[in-house]
Amino acid sequence: MKEDFLSYLWQYQYFEKTALSTAAGEQLQVLRVGFANSDAGPDFLEARLWVGEVEWSGSVEIHIRASDWHRHQHQQDPRYDQVVLHVVWEADKPVHRRDGTLVPVLELKSKVKPEILQTYQQLQKSNDTIPCAVFWPAVPEITKTAMMERTLVERLEQKGATILQNLTQNGNDWEQTAYELLCRGFGFKINQEPFERLARELPLAVVRKHQQSLFQVEALLYGQAGFLEQEMPEEEYPQKLAKEFSFLKHKYQLQPRLQRQHWNFLRMRPANFPTVRLAQLAAVLSGHQQLFSRFLSANDIKAYEKLFMQPMSAYWQQHYMFSRENSTVQTGIGKSSAHNLIINVAVPLLAAFAQYTQERAYLEKAVALLEKV
Repeated sequence: MKEDFLSYLWQYQYFEKTALSTAAGEQLQVLRVGFANSDAGPDFLEARLWVGEVEWSGSVEIHIRASDWHRHQHQQDPRYDQVVLHVVWEADKPVHRRDGTLVPVLELKSKVKPEILQTYQQLQKSNDTIPCAVFWPAVPEITKTAMMERTLVERLEQKGATILQNLTQNGNDWEQTAYELLCRGFGFKINQEPFERLARELPLAVVRKHQQSLFQVEALLYGQAGFLEQEMPEEEYPQKLAKEFSFLKHKYQLQPRLQRQHWNFLRMRPANFPTVRLAQLAAVLSGHQQLFSRFLSANDIKAYEKLFMQPMSAYWQQHYMFSRENSTVQTGIGKSSAHNLIINVAVPLLAAFAQYTQERAYLEKAVALLEKV
C-alpha cells in the first residue's frame, strides 16, 4: 500500500460513501475533496466537509497509518493546523494538532471495493511502460469523458488557487489581480516575465486614471517598459510619446526598471514582437473600464473575442517597432491569440472567482468556454 494510491482514492472518491463516518463515529460528508498540493504541507488544500453538525474548510492529509502523523512530526508543524481530515488506510491511533485538538480520521481499509484493490495490485506488479494501458479499452466512453472533465476541473482549481494567492497579495483587489494576469497573458510564452513585472511596476490605479486616452495608456506602457529611455527616432508619434511619458513619470513618481534588453525579440515574427503586444494591451486597457467585471459578465465566446480584439492605434497598425513599418496593415490581435488569452486569462479568473465565492456557476462557465475555444 502506498500513499499515492490513497491520494488517488481520496481525489476521485473511489470508496464506499454510504453512512460515512470518522474513526470516532462522527457522521462525515465530503463537499469538496480539495486540490492536490505539489508543495510542502498537507496533501490536499481547500477541502470542504461536514463532520458531525459542523461544516469545515481546510486541508486534508493522507497517510498509510494514522500514527504516521506523529512519525512525521505534524503535531509540531503549523502548516498542519488547518487540517480538517486525516485520510488513512488504518486508523491505529488518534492524532492531534499543535493546540491539542483532535484531528478527524477517515479509515479507508473497509470502504474500498476488492476489485479496485485487485487492479491496484496488478498495476504494482506490471513491468509495462504504461501499466494501466491494458485496462484502457475496457473503460466505457462515458467514464473516459468524465475522467477528462475531472482532470480539467482539477487543473482549473490549481490555477485558481494561484490567482487567489495573488489576490491576497493585492489586498483582495480583483481588478489589479485581473490586470496582472492580463499583462502576463500578453507576454504569451516568450515575454511573460517582463509583462508581469510591468504590471507590478505600473499599477492599474495609475493606468485607470488615463483609460479614456489610448495615447496616454501607450505612453505609460512603453515608457514603463523601457522603450522610451533610448534615443527616439525623429518621427512625430514616438517623440510625442516620450514627452508624454516624461510628464506622467514625474507626476506619478514612476521609476522604469525594465530596459530594452529584458524583452525577447529573437526567433519570432514581427507581429508577435513585444512592441506590438504592448500596443494590443493598451487597446484592451483603454477600451474597457472595470475589466474584471467584464470577464465575469461576458456571455459567450464572441463577447470574449471582442473584449480582446480591440483595434490598435493608427501608428501601430502600420509599425512593428519604432520607425519599422509592417508590410501589411495589422489592426489588432488575431482570433487565435484572443483564444489563447481566453484560455490563460479569462478562464482561470472565472475558476478563481468560483472558488472565492463558492459559486459553481463560474466554474461551469469556465469549462464551457474551454469547450468552445
